[in-house]
Amino acid sequence: MQVQIPHKFTQAQAIQQVKRALDEGRAKAAGQATIHEERWEDNVLHFDVTAQGQRISGTVTVNPDNFDIYAKLPLMLRMFEGRIEAAIKEQVQGMLR
Repeated sequence: MQVQIPHKFTQAQAIQQVKRALDEGRAKAAGQATIHEERWEDNVLHFDVTAQGQRISGTVTVNPDNFDIYAKLPLMLRMFEGRIEAAIKEQVQGMLR
């Protein structure tokens, strides 16, 4: 699954927004998700998470004018790709306010 979401921040500000959202997400998901990887390479976040028994990995690339999110969904979640994409867009838009 690939999603592009525009932003109006500088690239550095956008990276900080992602980091802040990750910190908040970790607090909310404590005990409900396992983070196997959360690693930054310049403007690219590599992630690997298990939540509700489903493992999802991918990247978030913070570009100067958008977030490019790529996630490898397990077969069970591919049926809900449209809903997942909509939820991601909604979450990111909320983060950008």
